[in-house]
Amino acid sequence: MPNPAALADAPIIRRPLQEEVAARLRDQITQGIIAPGERLNEVALCLQLGVSRTPLREAVRMLAGEGLVELVPARGAVVRRLTLKDAADALSVLKALEVLAAPISCHTATEDGIARVEALHAAMLERYAARDRLAYFKLNQAIHTAIIALSGNATLCWAHEAIQARMKHLRFIGNAGPEKWAGAVAEHEQMMAALRARDGVELARVLALHLDQTLLRVREML
Repeated sequence: MPNPAALADAPIIRRPLQEEVAARLRDQITQGIIAPGERLNEVALCLQLGVSRTPLREAVRMLAGEGLVELVPARGAVVRRLTLKDAADALSVLKALEVLAAPISCHTATEDGIARVEALHAAMLERYAARDRLAYFKLNQAIHTAIIALSGNATLCWAHEAIQARMKHLRFIGNAGPEKWAGAVAEHEQMMAALRARDGVELARVLALHLDQTLLRVREML
């Protein structure tokens, strides 16, 4: 199995400036530093990030393509605000996709593929122990993506990633509070047990439960 500690020590990959800016903005939106419904202030963000307007605008277009921001006439770019119905609709589709993928992934996954998911899970548990919410969240999402990828179905992966991308802030706030966070971690433990056993029926059941619980965890915040 890959060493989880090596994930944190991996070389930094240089990215085009607009991608780096998009990553910074994505993190701020995920954490609610830039709140849902808030307009992206170009002048303030250029000063904060130390960039010109061109890479900032390219980054904003990337985030608009992901569904994290909306380009509103006369207002500019605004962080997309999800209603309870938006959340319920998106999570129901994610649930259908993950339930569809579960038995396929359990059947087609290689041992190396499962080991990679286990390494992500171990790294996620380390971040949970450190109470590092953002790093935990990113690894959490990577686990869902990796389980879908084990199916080998490119269309399924694309559809899942498109929906998951616009749910970042919502999924992040679902772990607010120790009980909710602990519940999410326990569900991930069950996912990994099912994947290791290549039990597609059980993995589908746990993934469905996890997404149902996610809606309950965020309901009061919407």
